[in-house]
Amino acid sequence: MKALRQLGFLKVSIRPERPEPDEDHRVLELFRNRAELKKAYGGLQDETFRLKDLIKQQEGATQRVQEMLSALEGRLAVAETAYSALVFYQLRRLWQNGRELLTQFVADLARQQEERERRVHLAQHNRSQFERRAEIEPRLAEAQARNAETGTQLQALEAERARLTRFWHYFKRRALEKRVHYVSAKLEQARAQLAQAQAEVEALEREPTPEFPGLSIGARRSINLAVIAYAEVLCLRVASLKTPLITLAREATAQREATDNYGSPQECVLLMGQIARAQKLIAERQGLADEIRVRTDRLQAVARYRTPNDGAPVQDSIAFSEGDALAMPAVGGDAKRLPNVLAEDIWDLFRVLLR
Repeated sequence: MKALRQLGFLKVSIRPERPEPDEDHRVLELFRNRAELKKAYGGLQDETFRLKDLIKQQEGATQRVQEMLSALEGRLAVAETAYSALVFYQLRRLWQNGRELLTQFVADLARQQEERERRVHLAQHNRSQFERRAEIEPRLAEAQARNAETGTQLQALEAERARLTRFWHYFKRRALEKRVHYVSAKLEQARAQLAQAQAEVEALEREPTPEFPGLSIGARRSINLAVIAYAEVLCLRVASLKTPLITLAREATAQREATDNYGSPQECVLLMGQIARAQKLIAERQGLADEIRVRTDRLQAVARYRTPNDGAPVQDSIAFSEGDALAMPAVGGDAKRLPNVLAEDIWDLFRVLLR
């Protein structure tokens, strides 16, 4: 019995052991890492599918280019079709040269106008800063003077109060105390005004130069009218050759592969000669500025816009009138039959205009 009673001090636990807190944390971390890995794996799968689609698209584009090159090689290998292919690509080059001339013209005008407007913008900002500084600085000087004057007055009153130490100075000290409180309040007000004026000056000095908003609507309209006039000048020069090269070049640009619509080899040789002359005419710089200025004046007189923020004019407003004879004398009578360069998008004009 004594031995059994001794065994009573033994306690046996039959409840399951609880996991340690660190082990719970590790389990949660494993689940969290598993979820993140699944998410990353799904993202990688989506990216893989996207890249595979891009590869297929690129393979298709490469295949089409190879087919076009094979067709071109086949055309160039035969004399009857080789001349037509040469005309086709020379017409495309004529159109591209015209577009490049207009693009460079717009870029030059926009750069020059932007420099001018940036200088005006900076000058206006500096003028505004000067006017505001001229308004703030007198207030600052006045606040500084008032603060100094009030501070000196307070110091004098306090010094006078310090000298009144006798008991018979009691009533004089009381009167002086009121003056000291009044001047102290004035000093606090002067200091507040001075701090406000100094804060305005510091804010003005820290104020950055406002960002240039870009070309004004008037500048964009002027540049667009000038480039439209340039496109008309190029059309007039090409039209002097009495061959519809503009129409042929536009049709060639709209097609992907060469056609056999340019006649016999002899006719193709003559047409290539016309194209070469057209290339020289549109590249000619002599008298170009005067021609552009004359046609720009005409456009400014007739151009209309749909809204106040439109940079490009309404297409119908710049169409040639029946008596338009602003071109060179040789083709002035035929000017009425020239195309509306904006409506027909000659030289890809819509891509060139400023918006």
